[in-house]
Amino acid sequence: MERALSAVGLCSTCRHARRIESARESTFWLCELSATDVRFPKYPRLPVLRCEGYEPRSPAQSPLGPP
Repeated sequence: MERALSAVGLCSTCRHARRIESARESTFWLCELSATDVRFPKYPRLPVLRCEGYEPRSPAQSPLGPP
């Protein structure tokens, strides 16, 4: 799992990113900033190595979205 997250880049630790798993077992990373700012793509091309909107997630937050 750790190797898979490193292939994602910054999104794996960003508070604005949410991991989406499809019924076909594909995984996508949704940038929630895209809802309010057109500079951010809804599903960015991975790995994301630079991002103006990046903010580290707190240790209690999960990339899987709200519990």
